[in-house]
Amino acid sequence: MASSHEPVDSTLVGLLLEQHFHIGGQLERLATEKDDSFILRAEAGSYLVKVSPPSEPEMVVALQTAVMRFLQDTAPELPIQRVVLTPDGDDNVVLESDDGRTRVLRVFDFVDGAVLARTSPDATQLAKVGEVLGRIDLALKGFHHPAARRGLIWDTQHFHHLTGLLAHTTNAEHRQLAREVFRLFDDAIVPRLDDLETQVIHGDYSPHNVVVDPQGDDFVAAVIDFGDTVHSAVICDPAVAMANLLGREPGQPWRDACAFMVGYERARPIRDSELALLPVAALARLTLRALITNWRAVLVPERRDYLLDHARDDWVNVERALAVPLDDVVALLRSGREGGI
Repeated sequence: MASSHEPVDSTLVGLLLEQHFHIGGQLERLATEKDDSFILRAEAGSYLVKVSPPSEPEMVVALQTAVMRFLQDTAPELPIQRVVLTPDGDDNVVLESDDGRTRVLRVFDFVDGAVLARTSPDATQLAKVGEVLGRIDLALKGFHHPAARRGLIWDTQHFHHLTGLLAHTTNAEHRQLAREVFRLFDDAIVPRLDDLETQVIHGDYSPHNVVVDPQGDDFVAAVIDFGDTVHSAVICDPAVAMANLLGREPGQPWRDACAFMVGYERARPIRDSELALLPVAALARLTLRALITNWRAVLVPERRDYLLDHARDDWVNVERALAVPLDDVVALLRSGREGGI
């Protein structure tokens, strides 16, 4: 997380694409968090090209690719971005730098369209977004990989171990909000961690990783970026999406998050004993993003604008969400199960 972004030479990327994938065209670098990413405009169409950072182990990259290929093979009806293979059937090319570090180049279908974050979905559309994640998590119950149990700072189940991040948040009111969320997490979730239902999850089902078609019946066009795939508590997956939806309607800060859960539970119901933990998990995820953003914006100044753009208004939304009694939020979630949202 503290590593600086290291761009790879685009000429080298172009040569490797022609040599191994037999595709060529115009490369356009994209702003991303970790991978060095490009759009390749070729005669046959467009592709997304990713080169992993030198700090990311090859096994972790293999996990990310494997989960996409698993869904591609076992649930082809799901709108998942597709992995492009070489003519020899390989799904990656390994680059080795002069200092011995390796980076992995992969190619995916390029999914054109607006991301959810750039739209204003209604409750019905949010439910469709939730249903897709529920279907993904249902399919992933059968997926296993040796790298899935890696430690990941974004994995919300570890939130209680990250109180040290408070030191990088200088605003006293923000620190107080974070302490309250840590308290809620310690009281509600930590005692239950060993009992929660677990499996491999997407891990970052955010509005920036869901491509939508507002005019389409299905609404969700594609799910992208499995970079945070991890074995975790199931509730941590919908909690990511809920966190990103908190506060969109200031007067009803939990409305959109609960609308999302209506769809999610249509496909993959949460255990009744764990439903009451969802609001706390969502608050923890939103607080975690705010804390990590403050930390990384200082450590990696060249990524500051990108990082802060993805975490605008987080503290305001934490405050709005905390103003609603969590028992009322759980009642909304239960109402959604009965068609009340």
